[in-house]
Amino acid sequence: MKQDLIVFGALVVIVALIFLVVPKPLAFSPTVSYIIIGLILLALVYILIRTINGHFVGRRIVFLFVGIAVVLPFFMQINQPIHVSPEVRTVYDSTAELKPGSKVLVSFDYDPASAPELQPMAESYFRLCLQHDLKIIIMGLWPQGPQQAELALDVVLRDPDIAKKNLQRGIDYVDLGFQTGNEFVIQRMGTDFRMMFPRDTRGIPYDSIPLLRDVRNFSNIDYSFNLSAGYPGTVEWVQVAVDRYGLKLGAGNTGVQATGMYPYLRSGQLKGLLGGLSGAAEFERATGKEGTATFYMLPQSFSHVIVIAFILIGNAAYFLGEKKRAGKEQK
Repeated sequence: MKQDLIVFGALVVIVALIFLVVPKPLAFSPTVSYIIIGLILLALVYILIRTINGHFVGRRIVFLFVGIAVVLPFFMQINQPIHVSPEVRTVYDSTAELKPGSKVLVSFDYDPASAPELQPMAESYFRLCLQHDLKIIIMGLWPQGPQQAELALDVVLRDPDIAKKNLQRGIDYVDLGFQTGNEFVIQRMGTDFRMMFPRDTRGIPYDSIPLLRDVRNFSNIDYSFNLSAGYPGTVEWVQVAVDRYGLKLGAGNTGVQATGMYPYLRSGQLKGLLGGLSGAAEFERATGKEGTATFYMLPQSFSHVIVIAFILIGNAAYFLGEKKRAGKEQK
């Protein structure tokens, strides 16, 4: 326990010194970055050799390497190759090909816990819509969804290219807020939006909002994009809005949920899919505006590599132990 406290205290002192001594953000050159990666790989090979020789490492070493894999990439100047997948390209094309003035419905069905994956998607999608002069209608089936939408809007509206358009709330975009009822909200919206959202988040009546004067139901929506972290979310939108009312729908999902969306994508019920942080990074690449998703992809990739490496080392330790036990039993 005492040794752990000493190590923890030393790390705190080192971090504090870096922040106090380094006058500008610390960044390793590509050459230094690759040298660090090489040293980490050599250390993993050394651990593997020791494991094969019967000298197993403790869990603290594993945690240390995972921590290094998460933190160090933030200081590395390495460009990770990101290729835009067909499902991500479909979301981009479906939106970018809409005529100026087309109406896009964006549903925010997630909370802050899923923001690291979904918030970059929201920001990139809003930016794409506003760049192409599309009208955005925001809503949410999760209580904190519209709040996440406002955070994304604040970021996008500060973009110089977007700010010069002098966009107005109620004319170019509107936030209808949250409505309880899960998939029953979607069902009622198929008949009349106003029944579920009589006012926007500012308390302005539905009929007094210029953007919504010609919007009665899904037939007046040119494309819809759902950001989902669970229930209610993309599945409910597909089952009700797509199957019953013919809504053209794209989706952005957390990595855990995205795998279950591919059957809807293959069947044509979903017109595009962004899956997890990688999907968000691919969409940023498609839009030509790299953001937080691209920045976080390198730490995520590094940590995945480290976890896989220790899984292999753990399996080596397991089979080695089995072999030794079998040898003892034979004797």
